[in-house]
Amino acid sequence: MSDVFNSDCPGRTVFTHVTSRWGMLILAALRGGPLRFYLLRDRIGGISEKMLSQNLRDLVRDGLVHREVVPSVPPKVSYSLTPLGEGLAAALQELLSWIGSHTADVIAAQRRHDVLVSERDLPPSRS
Repeated sequence: MSDVFNSDCPGRTVFTHVTSRWGMLILAALRGGPLRFYLLRDRIGGISEKMLSQNLRDLVRDGLVHREVVPSVPPKVSYSLTPLGEGLAAALQELLSWIGSHTADVIAAQRRHDVLVSERDLPPSRS
C-alpha cells in the first residue's frame, strides 16, 4: 500500500494525475463510453486542447485510459477507460455525486463565512 502523504511515494504522482483539475473530469466523462478527442474536449467545458492532450497522456501512461487509433485519413483517435480506470471512475463518481448533492450547502456556508469576515473587518462605527 502506498503512503501518498510521503513526498517520495510513487503513488503521489498517480494521486496528482487523478485529482488534478482536469484528471477527474476526464475520467468521469469517459464513464459513458469511448469518446473521440474533440467530443471529450467539448464535454469538459473550459479545457484547452493542450491541457486535454497533456492529461490524456498522463492517464494513458498510468494505465487508466486506453488510446485507440483507427487507421483512416485522417486517423481517428478515441479514448476509453481501462478496467483499472473503470474502478477508479466509479469511486470518483461517488465524490462527484456528493459534490452535486451538496453544492448549495457549500455555497451557503461560503456566504455565511464571507458575511462574518466582512463584518469582522469593518472599522468600528463612530457614534
